Formats: sequence, C-alpha cells, structure tokens
Amino acid sequence: QSSHNHLKAVVSTQSTGMDFMDLDQGGRIQAYYIWIDGSGQNIRGKTKTIDRPVTSVNELPEWNFDGSSTNQSTGKNSDVYIKPVSIFRDPFRRGDNILVMCECYAPDGSPHPTNKRHACNELMERHKEHKPWFGIEQEYTMFDKTGRHPYQWPDNGFPGPQGPYYCGVGADRVAGRKIVEAHYRACMYAGVKIAGSNAEVMPSQWEYQVGPCEGIDMGDHLWVSRYILSRVAEEFDVVISFDPKPIPGDWNGAGCHCNISTLPMREEGGMPHIVAAIEKMSLKHDEHIREYDPTCGADNARRLTGLHETASIDQFSYGVANRGASIRIPRQCEKDGYGYFEDRRPASNCDPYAVTARIVKSICE
Repeated sequence: QSSHNHLKAVVSTQSTGMDFMDLDQGGRIQAYYIWIDGSGQNIRGKTKTIDRPVTSVNELPEWNFDGSSTNQSTGKNSDVYIKPVSIFRDPFRRGDNILVMCECYAPDGSPHPTNKRHACNELMERHKEHKPWFGIEQEYTMFDKTGRHPYQWPDNGFPGPQGPYYCGVGADRVAGRKIVEAHYRACMYAGVKIAGSNAEVMPSQWEYQVGPCEGIDMGDHLWVSRYILSRVAEEFDVVISFDPKPIPGDWNGAGCHCNISTLPMREEGGMPHIVAAIEKMSLKHDEHIREYDPTCGADNARRLTGLHETASIDQFSYGVANRGASIRIPRQCEKDGYGYFEDRRPASNCDPYAVTARIVKSICE
C-alpha cells in the first residue's frame, strides 16, 4: 500500500508539476515579462526573479531578449530591450508573483519599430482632457493542439449550419466552456477589466469583452487578457486562434469590435458629438483599415466582405443598430441621446494600441 501511494504521488508530479507550486519562495517573487513579437500579433514572455514583492512598475528593472529569434533584430545587434509598463497579478503562480506588460526598445534607446504602445501613449496623453473610454469585444476560435482542426468539430466534414451556437447552452451547441470560465476568473484575479463573455455564431468560437478602459489602459488590459487566454488553453491542449477568418466559406469571421466614447459623448445631449466623430472617421477609412490588422488590411479583407455581419472593406457606412455597417450606434444610445459608438472593422488579431491610437487621432486632432 505504501509503495502504491508513492507511485501515485510520482505519477501526479510528473503529469502536472503542480505539487511544487506551493513551495516557499524565500521572500522573492517571479515576474513574467510579456511583450509583442515581430509579427505584431503573437505574444512572447519569460520569467525574472525579483528579490522582493513589488507594488509599482517603477520598482522593476528593464530586461532584454534575443530579437533574432522573434523577428525583431535591428541590424547586427540582436538585443532588444523590454521596459515594464504595467503589472497584473499572476493567476497561474499566484501569491505575490506578477505578470508584467512591456514595451520594446532598440539598443540605442529609441522605441523599437514593432512598439505601437509608445506612440499610442503619447497620443493618449495629448488628448487626456477628452477622457477617451474604450471597450473591446475580443472574438477568437479554439483549435485542437495541432492548431489546424477546430476544437471538437467532426473529424470528417463540418458541424451543422450556424444558428444554434450563438450564446448556446448544451454539449451539442458549445465546446470549450471550461476554458472560457477559467479564463474569465483568471482575468478577474489578475486585475484585467473583463466585462463579459459569450459563445459566438460559429461553433468553437467565443467572445469576451474588456473595458471600459481609459486611454492606454485599453491596450495593456487586452494584451494581458490574450496572454491569459492562451496560457489557460495550454492546460487543455487547446490552441487559441485570433485569425479573422479561420474557416473559409459560410462561417462567421472573428473581429475585435471597439466601442468608443469621449466625455462630451457620455454627457446628456452628447449625440451630436458621436455623429461628428463618426463623420471625421469616415474621411480616414483607408487609414483605419491599414491599422486594424497586422497586415495592413490583408487579413481583414478575408473577413470584411459585406456578409456574415460585416461591412465591405472598400466602403464606409454607419447606422443605428446596424451590424452590417462599419460603425454602429446602439439603439439605446439613440434613445438616450448620448453614450458611445461601435467600430466593427478591427480584426480579431489587431493591435489594440494601433486601433485606439488611430481612433483618437481621427476624432480628437
């Protein structure tokens, strides 16, 4: 019996590794530094030991990584520096351990070409009197561990047509709810401003919402939420895809709809400010499309076809409660006469720093 229990303990440790996670850390903490790689859409990260718990990002040192392995090398010098910009509680290591969102810098100290956050932050600071609020609806699709087959789709053929899956309930209508629930709770623990979640139109496709966040916080919170999602999915041998059109054909794509308001829009009588902002954005449609996915519009062209609740990528439109328009004004906002509007064009793999910066630039400058 004793040897049997010992074998069970060994197997448990080998299969999960979690038996070590309650070991004392001797007053030191683990800080997981997160950055965006050269693709503009993938997350990288590594762990640094810090001698004591921290309460401010200013207590954390800068670090570096090998840019030649992340498509971020500049010339012969492959070092890329990462500067901590925001911290979150670590839902995986827990305790005083933290997640650290970082910006990338070149060896000469200038913002790295892949660093969209630096310019976004400068823009937000210039227009902070407008108090821009954002809420982003992040759609994504689950795949099996190969990253090629949608999670729990039939081995041969396709599931039934779209219709019963949106906000669905039941094993015949949804797949991956355990991942969704774990991600939601992990975001809440971390301090990410997650606001809701739901099953989407295509099977194995889900959405969660983050916000409202003011200014630069929107990008920080969304990127960390994406890291947490992919990290949770690892535990289930599931791959998260942010591709805007993961399955060709008569299936919905995946977006990252961005809801926007400024202080004047949120105040009573704010509707004229909403319409004026949308009119300004209509004049910069092409510029927005170039910033709304990491391939200057090529990814979004597969999604924004005018079908499956999208507007055509070539045309700008807006309307009240119209999910086939580029920008939607919610019916409740029209009724109230103030509130916010929704830009439905950003792709699911967009960089939220680029998206929010482009919006503020269009409506505030």
